[in-house]
Amino acid sequence: MKPMAPTADLAPLPTERLINELQSYGVRLAEPKAGADSRRGGAGPSDHKAMTIDGMTVMVPVHTAPAFDSPYLVEKPDAFGRSVIRRDGLALGEVSFPLQPKFYGLTTADGIPYSKIAVLHGRDVLATTVLQSCIRYQSRTKTCQFCAIGQSLAAGRTIERKTPAQLAEVAKAAVELDGVKHMVMTTGTPPGRDRGAALLAESAAAVKAAVDLPIQVQCEPPDDDAWFGRLRTAGADALGMHLEAVTEPVRHRIMPGKAQVSVERYFEAFAAAVPVFGRGQVSTYILAGLGDSREDILATCERLVGLGVYPFVVPFVPISGTPLESHPTPTPAFMHAILGPLSGMLVASGLKAIDAKAGCAKCGACSALSTYERRACS
Repeated sequence: MKPMAPTADLAPLPTERLINELQSYGVRLAEPKAGADSRRGGAGPSDHKAMTIDGMTVMVPVHTAPAFDSPYLVEKPDAFGRSVIRRDGLALGEVSFPLQPKFYGLTTADGIPYSKIAVLHGRDVLATTVLQSCIRYQSRTKTCQFCAIGQSLAAGRTIERKTPAQLAEVAKAAVELDGVKHMVMTTGTPPGRDRGAALLAESAAAVKAAVDLPIQVQCEPPDDDAWFGRLRTAGADALGMHLEAVTEPVRHRIMPGKAQVSVERYFEAFAAAVPVFGRGQVSTYILAGLGDSREDILATCERLVGLGVYPFVVPFVPISGTPLESHPTPTPAFMHAILGPLSGMLVASGLKAIDAKAGCAKCGACSALSTYERRACS
């Protein structure tokens, strides 16, 4: 591919700093339809678009309130799909966009578009929400205030329950047509003490029977730790149990329903899961900017790393239509003050994103953390 012509006023930033800036402020797009479709609403990270910067594919907010007023603009791509990022007219770096995946053009045997079953995340990750509903989401007194799991369902962009057969069919096509390298299966929390583990186990088993694809499953800690062994036996290679916030006051304020499962129960579950999946194959998602201090986040990360759990710290991104849609994003300086020390902690302990078999830590698209790790290793 012919390289982009050099830009006379190019003033490159270190990659980790630029990603921090973009994920905190979002970007405006001169060509909104460039690359793969962006994603609105739904479970997990949303209102983002995948962009590749210095070889790292990251998810950058484009549909959020901060993004609409962002000082950053990504120009219309050239004939080779490459763009320039500018701030106040000054070129800061180059960016390209992953292309629309081929599997999006197909439908399942029962007539459901593949894109309603699973979506491309980042550059080579297949992501799905097995159950697009949640007992927490149904009540204003219990819902996680940052969650938009019901939005994509209400808009008709997905279906509520993906069957094991549908997931297997789509996963096989995504690998064969688009070279997908690993898969993330998350779920809304259903009634019951397993908290979605049973759904994930049958789904993972079906996908593994159809295609050799590493899978991370994500759910709240089930009441019975025996589910970790069952998930591993079913074919799950990695496990995510997401704290989101690390201190009880913030958890009870931001996610009152999920906070009924205490931080200590999470740590009990982490301690039980690591021997089953292995060091670095259990992770937790931590949203910086919800109210936890830098010191609280790093202290929790140190405790997690000691257990062999990978703490994936990402900047909070407010999603339109949620109670926190006007909540400010963390500043790049706040994220730098966390990710710098955390990356050193991870590298020193041997817990690196590159060694994860599947999931958020391996993908790394929602945080600059893996770029900090690369710098710490160099």
